[in-house]
Amino acid sequence: MAVVRQYVVHRGTPPRRLDLTLVERGHGLSRAQIQRLIHEGRVTVDGRAVKAGYLLRAGEIVVVEIPEPQPLKLEPEAIPLSILYEDDHLIVVDKPAGMVVHPAAGNWKGTLVHALLHHCPVFSEMGGERPGIVHRLDKGTSGVLVVAKTPQAHEALARQFKAHTVTRKYLALALGDARDAAGTIRTPIGRHVTDRKKMGVRTRKGREAVTHYRVLDRFGDAMLLEVRLETGRTHQVRVHLAHIGHPVLGDRVYGGTRAMQLRGERIERVMLHAAVLGFTHPATVEYLEFTSPPPEVFQDMLEELRNFTPVEWRKRERGS
Repeated sequence: MAVVRQYVVHRGTPPRRLDLTLVERGHGLSRAQIQRLIHEGRVTVDGRAVKAGYLLRAGEIVVVEIPEPQPLKLEPEAIPLSILYEDDHLIVVDKPAGMVVHPAAGNWKGTLVHALLHHCPVFSEMGGERPGIVHRLDKGTSGVLVVAKTPQAHEALARQFKAHTVTRKYLALALGDARDAAGTIRTPIGRHVTDRKKMGVRTRKGREAVTHYRVLDRFGDAMLLEVRLETGRTHQVRVHLAHIGHPVLGDRVYGGTRAMQLRGERIERVMLHAAVLGFTHPATVEYLEFTSPPPEVFQDMLEELRNFTPVEWRKRERGS
């Protein structure tokens, strides 16, 4: 059954685009999804259909019909997996950059979930559209990820993530040169005020987010960072590093065009890698820690930076 929401534009409200207004209302939909509803005639203003760019005025009545989401039928897909560990309770994989963790708008096939369903039919017994998924890595981020095989394991792992007792360390190639050798970023993160697909620090409903970073090497115009997450908000590393002026190389969303090139070379992927994941096994209560070396494209860029960086920058980091 569709959900129908109605509200009146308050007196004194300046003219504002219909689609942007609906995004800011917090319906949980992206601007593209809102525009699709408007195009389909599911949004009316004073009883008439209008365009996405229509400027709302005080006193007008807006009605939004949000159709019930259709259940997604997941089909197994024979996609190769790099498995670091597996038992009856969980599986730890090394996710490649470019793979989406679970189905979502624009990525209904070829996800890690589809690959897991083919690898181990037990995931189909868990039900839902995200069977076993406890945490995520962005599409462009590579590295270690754990998936639960049973509801009990899922609940136990989820508690650890919520309690911030999971060890999560990333390697990032970031733009610029940080003044300090290490630091902590404590800035709440929430949905971007106008773009629902993005996260940001300027938001109405930000949630606590804490990121610790340490400079491992400097190259003058870029640096290698070890980043440790205390919390796990969506896009946290990327948002926080961009917030302090050092976006992850290759991250157009939060770094813009300046993060897409370095020394005349175009960067084809986000240079962020989940290198370490540690947690307590939900059944044996043993602490397990898994590591993953950065993929070849990451290591190639790192080697090139090290080979062609002025000596004075490298000496600075060593304290010479």
